[in-house]
Amino acid sequence: SADDIRKAFRKLARQYHPDVAKSKSGAEDKFKEINEANEVLSDPEKRKKYDTLGADWNRPQPQPGQGRGFRGQGRPGQAPGQDFSFDGTGFSDFFEQMFGGGRGGGGGRYSQGAPDSEMFSPGHDVEADILVTLEEAFHGAERSITLRHPMTCSECKGKGIKGKATCKTCEGTGQVTGTETSRVRIPAGIRDGQQLRVAGKGGRGTNGSQGDLYLRVRLAAHPDFRIENGVLVHDLELWPWEATLGGEKSFKALDGQLTIRVPAGIQPGTKLRVKGRGLPQAGDVRADLFVEIQVKVPTTLSAEARKLWEQLGKTPAD
Repeated sequence: SADDIRKAFRKLARQYHPDVAKSKSGAEDKFKEINEANEVLSDPEKRKKYDTLGADWNRPQPQPGQGRGFRGQGRPGQAPGQDFSFDGTGFSDFFEQMFGGGRGGGGGRYSQGAPDSEMFSPGHDVEADILVTLEEAFHGAERSITLRHPMTCSECKGKGIKGKATCKTCEGTGQVTGTETSRVRIPAGIRDGQQLRVAGKGGRGTNGSQGDLYLRVRLAAHPDFRIENGVLVHDLELWPWEATLGGEKSFKALDGQLTIRVPAGIQPGTKLRVKGRGLPQAGDVRADLFVEIQVKVPTTLSAEARKLWEQLGKTPAD
């Protein structure tokens, strides 16, 4: 169920989150796997696709537009079906190949304007998704993105034959894989769905021009925080006696330890506003943080604790 998935994600994410994992070795990769599993299982369409394909998830699919990164349809003067693949976007090969790197599947867009001739094609823009953690969105970060795409073999000029023999560089295909790496700045306060433009890192045209790379931001799920209608929300779990008696409660916020006062008798689902402790906004302004109360119930009780609860159950409440 959706509740089972949510609980399992929170338990594992808290265990392997890079900031809190006892063993830092491999924690980041494990946390990425947990996020991807949550992404698939929480989305009915993705879950259906995975359940249908099963172990054959990595078998090439006949539908155009699917596959890792972006597969374009080509333009006059451009080889159809150009493949682009990305490293550093935060998604694994599995996720990008099966789901196209995130919401909506892989996609691309071409620059506007008609070619000057049948053999001319300008560079075109390419889109991909980038997985950003809430910590990165809060503090800002830099990421290294590698884009791999086919290029005309310089040895045989795309003919596949050098002299009278098969070109050894491209093995007769006329194309080689070009690799470009860029540093991408993730500004503090970035929101889900926003785009980051990396100039000159898109698809190459036949005249040597190159389009831009647009990275759509996907905010990774967090075990204790979430974005709700653009607002940062922290899920604060209380024991029944804490919610009943109230008092001070401390927890780790995205910018350090935070202590708030919980009113006595607070009800589950109540949201407390903490001014100026939310996500950064323009002009060094901080939005508000909302703390939503969740009451957790003990699953096991000692004999002594059980007697106390039974005694409490017999006590009249207002």
